[in-house]
Amino acid sequence: MQPKPWGHETVFAGGEHGYVGKLLTVTVGQSLSLQYHREKDETLLVLSGAGVLEHGPSEGQLSVDTLQVGDSVHIPATVLHRLTATEDLVLAEVSSAAPGWNQDVVRLDDRYGRAGTSAP
Repeated sequence: MQPKPWGHETVFAGGEHGYVGKLLTVTVGQSLSLQYHREKDETLLVLSGAGVLEHGPSEGQLSVDTLQVGDSVHIPATVLHRLTATEDLVLAEVSSAAPGWNQDVVRLDDRYGRAGTSAP
């Protein structure tokens, strides 16, 4: 389990089979970065709680979707996205394991001071 400013993540599949699997736990009121991935494709499944997903091709063109238990969403590479927990939120994330997958994040906005970095 790796602590994050927004909660924590647990990697359950580390890329050795061509994909990465994580459990993300996001504390109510917290948000992940507004970010995109150059190569990584990901799919999220809400296991418990609820949240809001902002996503789109650019900062001025973000759609907002409410996510609840059982909802899943595919986020292709290069799509901007940010997740905010409206309740304590647990998600399964499965993504492609392109070389360097654990550094494939471009943060455009981050409430924890990590914008412009790929820091955890």
